[in-house]
Amino acid sequence: MADFEHSSTSDDVSVDSTEDAGQDSKLVFSEDEETLITRMYNLVGKRWSLIAGRIPGRTAGEIQKYWTSRYSSSTST
Repeated sequence: MADFEHSSTSDDVSVDSTEDAGQDSKLVFSEDEETLITRMYNLVGKRWSLIAGRIPGRTAGEIQKYWTSRYSSSTST
């Protein structure tokens, strides 16, 4: 029985690390999240933690990565 518990724990760890790697390489946000991020950015600027506080399950780092990957190259004109 201890072997079963051990194997299920290691499965959970590998699943979590796979999910984390997928999220780091490509952040996927819903249309509602994108709209809220844009509105909040216009109100409070680069206060990522404040913006993340309005979106359940998102961290300040995710919001910042999303914003910079989406909008940083469009300001080069």
